Amino acid sequence: MIQLNQLSLQRGPQRLLEQAQLTIHATQKVGIIGANGVGKSSLFKLILGELQADEGDLSLPTNLIIAHMAQEVSDSDRSALEYVLDGDRRLRHIQQQLEEAETSGNHHRSGELHAEMAAIDGYTAESRAYQLLNGLSFKPTDASRPVSTFSGVGGFA
Repeated sequence: MIQLNQLSLQRGPQRLLEQAQLTIHATQKVGIIGANGVGKSSLFKLILGELQADEGDLSLPTNLIIAHMAQEVSDSDRSALEYVLDGDRRLRHIQQQLEEAETSGNHHRSGELHAEMAAIDGYTAESRAYQLLNGLSFKPTDASRPVSTFSGVGGFA
């Protein structure tokens, strides 16, 4: 459950949230809409730990995993699928360590890293990335296209 309790957030002279109350239960799906500059991105930065509240409390479950995508995407020759997977830094770190352990023949470390992959559901990451792209209305064939081939500012439409 995500909870805001009497939370206030100010950016410069603008008060974005004032004594906000919010509870989002684990099974709920929530959309946030509003005009530019009203604090949608700031709220997400707060939840991601990139900003601190000026007042009040933000409560997040300790086992919460947040998948997010930057609002602006840099031009890249990486495929859309790889770009989405790159957003899971823990997954990519474990994959890199696993490759190094297997290359060096460190079977003990390799086993530990396979256990870490299982613990973070790393073996289903690719299918979840496809689901994410599908949920954003990308076609299945778009997953293999370079990010730089999509229209729009910075790469993705």
